[in-house]
Amino acid sequence: MIFRTIINKNSIITLIKNSKTLPQLNQIHAQIILNNFSNHLITSTKLTHKLFDFQATNQAKNLFKSLTKTNPPDLFLYNVLIRGLSQNGCPLDSLLAYLELRERTLLEPDNFTYLFVVSAVSALGCEKVGVLIHGHALISGYAKDCYAGSGLVDMYVNLGKIEDAYKVFDGIAEPDTVAWNTMISSLVKISFFHECCVVFRDMVRKGGRFDSTTVAVVLSAVAGLKDLRKGVMIQCVGIKVGCDLHDYVLTGLVNVYSKCGDILSAELLFGLIKKPDLVSCNAMIAGFSLSGDIKSAIRLFKELVCSRGRVNASTVVGLIPVSCPFRHLDLLRSIHCFCLKSGMLLDPSISTALISVYCRLNEIELGKRLFDESPEKGVAAWNAMISGYAQNGLTEPAISLFKEMQRLDIHPNSVTVTSILSACAQLGALSLGKWVHDLIKKGSFDWNIYVSTALIDMYAKCGNIAEARELFNTMEEKNVVTWNAMISAYGLHGLGHEALTLFEEMLNSKVTPSGVTLLSILYACSHSGLVEEGQKLYYFMVNDHGFTPSAEHYACMVDLLGRAGQLKKAVEFLNSMPVSPGTAEWGALLGACMIHKNTDLARLASDKLFELDPGSVGHYVLLSNIYSVDRNYSQAASVRQTVKKQNLAKTPGCTLIEVDGQPHVFTSSDQSHPNAAAIYDKLEEIMGKMKDVGFQIETTTALHDVEDEEKELMVTVHSEKLAIAYGLITSEPGTEIRIIKNLRVCLDCHNFTKFVSKITERVITVRDANRFHHFTDGVCSCKDYW
Repeated sequence: MIFRTIINKNSIITLIKNSKTLPQLNQIHAQIILNNFSNHLITSTKLTHKLFDFQATNQAKNLFKSLTKTNPPDLFLYNVLIRGLSQNGCPLDSLLAYLELRERTLLEPDNFTYLFVVSAVSALGCEKVGVLIHGHALISGYAKDCYAGSGLVDMYVNLGKIEDAYKVFDGIAEPDTVAWNTMISSLVKISFFHECCVVFRDMVRKGGRFDSTTVAVVLSAVAGLKDLRKGVMIQCVGIKVGCDLHDYVLTGLVNVYSKCGDILSAELLFGLIKKPDLVSCNAMIAGFSLSGDIKSAIRLFKELVCSRGRVNASTVVGLIPVSCPFRHLDLLRSIHCFCLKSGMLLDPSISTALISVYCRLNEIELGKRLFDESPEKGVAAWNAMISGYAQNGLTEPAISLFKEMQRLDIHPNSVTVTSILSACAQLGALSLGKWVHDLIKKGSFDWNIYVSTALIDMYAKCGNIAEARELFNTMEEKNVVTWNAMISAYGLHGLGHEALTLFEEMLNSKVTPSGVTLLSILYACSHSGLVEEGQKLYYFMVNDHGFTPSAEHYACMVDLLGRAGQLKKAVEFLNSMPVSPGTAEWGALLGACMIHKNTDLARLASDKLFELDPGSVGHYVLLSNIYSVDRNYSQAASVRQTVKKQNLAKTPGCTLIEVDGQPHVFTSSDQSHPNAAAIYDKLEEIMGKMKDVGFQIETTTALHDVEDEEKELMVTVHSEKLAIAYGLITSEPGTEIRIIKNLRVCLDCHNFTKFVSKITERVITVRDANRFHHFTDGVCSCKDYW
């Protein structure tokens, strides 16, 4: 027994402070009652505080109630109660205690009261109550206080009201280190990394005193940005104030260097930590995994398990090869089994990471099974599954899952929105994309630069380039991805001059172009016949800016020259490349040979392609078509025979049209549609009218071993013709028809659509595998250059 002598109040308080377990504290409580100290307010306050520390919430609440029956509690005790309830997962009870303080006592809340109660409101996620408490703080004169103001900042950030958080912070008269740290850490918590760095810059400029905690938090933001230059600057700041060797600062530096690809420096910094804790080990494991050094990541993971026998969710998530999953399916399954045996699979962060990587490896069924079996599915898990579907071209399941999310009233975030907009863009589902846009405008989702960029991409790929540009113009903040999206959109629609103009604006805005920028602008030039302009831009980026081209850039240059008929220059460019041309470059040349009917170069390109990629049926089909155009039917038959012998299957052509928000997909000679009879009747009617005004069916690339009449029938029922016929019978006269083809539109269907737009006085928009074609009054926007 720890009580052998008569004790006084001071000794009781000391015992409470030094108690290590709840049973020990209960013994002290018993002695308080025996020695008639129950009514001593300071003693009871200390006891209540300690009970909350031991998470004995009900016991602390009962003690408070017993005190109110004998002595009125003071403000300090109320603050202990409000704080304890908030920290122990009882935010509503904490708020009720605050209301009791205001309504049933004469006590006036102080800055600590507001700090604790806004923490409870933040946990509740109730904006209206938060605004009300803010009003109380303003009236009481504490809104500009460092403690109360810091609490309000954190509350508004958690509620997603970033502007209000900034207003509160700017209103704090003299923010101290805690206030600055709160603002910085709150922004990091919601992944506003750039904004966090800006606040830290302001802190330094205004002479704010920062500590190792500040440096560590800012380093986590820099790691999120993957900005090594900023990381080195923060490291220098840490050296100047003498906190660069603090363990958590070193851990932050390990995180920065590893995420920026400098794993050697990260490992060196990790070695400076005298006693690496679990957090620093987790950072190093994640760094190894991120850099592709899976062996080192597994080695450190094994050391952790063997030496301490314990790892946490962050350890496992760091080990999962999210950044470089390919060829690591067996490792992923091993991690999955480890988590299953250890019970860690129930952790949402682990299951979400596994779902994400399974989807990236195209193991969709494994990912979906894990998703379905996860007891707690947060927004991140839904995002991983929706994004997985979208990235693998499974747009309809992605959209279905999003709708299910809506039915279950799970609030999506900006990642969800960008994923579903990507699915809409792939599918050409304009009506669904507009519906998502309406939800965004109503405030149902986070609106940020990534969502706006995804909307631009969606409208452009659904054929509405005007809406895409209008959105682009209204954006106050644009990053390089936003500029790329709009330039790419112009290229997709064959608007090369507009793409070039926008590129100039981008340079004038001091935004540094990326590899994607150059690819987008070259693509736009290629599909608009702007050969000289494309060449100038290419050599400007390579020679003046030291840009290293990739295979895609080389292929785009070959396409630029070849599409314009400059086949000799295209071959010269191939021969001058510093690396051996691959399938992309030779494929671009073969496509140009098809356009310009050059069989000699086609043989050269196809020989290279068959050597590099013998399993790709598209090259064989293209070569066969080139021979057919050249009327070399024996060679065309030989190529087709090779395809049959190798059991290569050609991708079937299909066309999608959206009617009343519902997608309808047609294949060649499709008879499965419920309205098939009406569709074919309409097609026959149109063909009759078209022939009267001079339309002739293009049969050049049809199989040569069938009669002319059969050739006509084969091309007559291409999928895009069926889709257009269906659009004509299901839409009002004069309205636009939009269709999407999974392959490049053929010459006959292109001519067919021009005639249809003329005789029906309709605007017809066609998106094929390469670009958009806008048909109006018998003319295509591509000017027959595609």
